[in-house]
Amino acid sequence: MSITSAMYSGVSGLLANAEGINVIGNNLANVNTVGFKSGRMLFSDMLSASGPNNSQIGRGVQIQKVDNIYAQGAFENTEVVSDVAIQGNSFFAFAAPNTTAAIATQDLAYLSRAGALRVNSAYNLVNPDGYVALEAATGAPIDFLYVNGQTAGDFAKITAIDAQGVITYSDYNGDAYYYNGSGAGLPATTANYTVVRDAGHTIAVVNPTNPLGLIKVGGTLFKSSAEAGVPTTAFSAAVNRANGSSEKMYSNSLEQSNVDMAAQFVKMILTQRAYSANSKTITTADEMTQEVLNLKR
Repeated sequence: MSITSAMYSGVSGLLANAEGINVIGNNLANVNTVGFKSGRMLFSDMLSASGPNNSQIGRGVQIQKVDNIYAQGAFENTEVVSDVAIQGNSFFAFAAPNTTAAIATQDLAYLSRAGALRVNSAYNLVNPDGYVALEAATGAPIDFLYVNGQTAGDFAKITAIDAQGVITYSDYNGDAYYYNGSGAGLPATTANYTVVRDAGHTIAVVNPTNPLGLIKVGGTLFKSSAEAGVPTTAFSAAVNRANGSSEKMYSNSLEQSNVDMAAQFVKMILTQRAYSANSKTITTADEMTQEVLNLKR
């Protein structure tokens, strides 16, 4: 092994820890991002070189993986009824902006923990970027059969969203209705509540078996991958409706970022020191090389 090998080990440490500080910086940049899930960098050693008597000498460090941490963030109370947070492991399911047809299978949906929802000009329930919330029964966009605002049952505003994602809205006469799929509404009675809930005309959720396999696509959205374990079957009321106990929705609430600022600053200090230590490896190896050059004068 030559002294220059130590330099290359030091370089690998510089490169890996530089990327590590990028992950920390991204976490801190998103400390106020609704529904954001923090990341962590995992390092692994490189293939070691063989030494005498079956010994091995390491050749440096490499980035193994950047994981997302899916621990639930704290809930913030808001004044907007259609702000919704999820307690549990599920994600809201969305389709791309301006989608009108149902999503064929669950793995094709966009997933997010950010539930800042609004009704847009086309009377779909959307997030701030226009991604359309889906209903549990069919995977179709949630659409409120707006006609002209003068007919009983025409949508005026959302008045409540319950723990299982049942949406109550008022018409222009002030009467309460339950969203019942494809623009339809049912008068808000106890019997009709059971009909709507059991039929799955609720805000859809998807529960990946391995969230670590999800892929970030920006805008606090995720897409499925082969490792995520998102079902490749169609949406259904039995699977894609919050059960109201282990999976529960809270109206007038938003889930905040799960970034722990104190922990991130500690990691920042450790990463900075590791970067400095690796630079010392390079400068020390350089000094040792200079000693060799000084043998002949």
